[in-house]
Amino acid sequence: MKEGSRQMGAVVVEREIAHPPERIWRALTEPHLMAEWLMKNDFVLALGHRFTLRGDWGGVLDCEVLVIEPNSRLSYRWNFAHDDPAFDLKSVVTFTLTPTEKGTRLRVEQLGFRPDQKQAYGGAKAGWRQFLEKLEQVLTGAS
Repeated sequence: MKEGSRQMGAVVVEREIAHPPERIWRALTEPHLMAEWLMKNDFVLALGHRFTLRGDWGGVLDCEVLVIEPNSRLSYRWNFAHDDPAFDLKSVVTFTLTPTEKGTRLRVEQLGFRPDQKQAYGGAKAGWRQFLEKLEQVLTGAS
C-alpha cells in the first residue's frame, strides 16, 4: 500500500506447506479444524453462507462465503464492526492453494484496508503469520 494512497490495502502472506492441497483444504473448511488454527466459528462450506468467527480476544467477525473452488481457492467476507473507523473493517480474505513439488503454496490475501487503518493492517499482517504457524501445527496432527 502506498503512503497517502486512497486505494484499499492488502495483506498478503504466502507459505509453502509440506502437505497436499486436499489436506490443507480440509483445515480451511472443516469447522473443528478451523477452530484449532483460526477461530471458533459456525462455518459451513456453502456459497453465500453467512457465519461468524469469534476471537479469543473477544472480537466477532461477520463473514460470508464468496468463492469455493475445492482444493484450489476459498474466499469470504471478513468484516469487523467497530465504533472507531480505524478498526471498522470491511474486507475479503482469499486462500489460494497451488500444488508444488514439496506440497502446496498457500497464499492468503486480505483485501480492504483503508489508508487510515494502519494499525489494523499491521495487526492483520502479524496475525496471519501466527494463524499460518498454527495451521501447520494442526496439519501435522490432523489425519
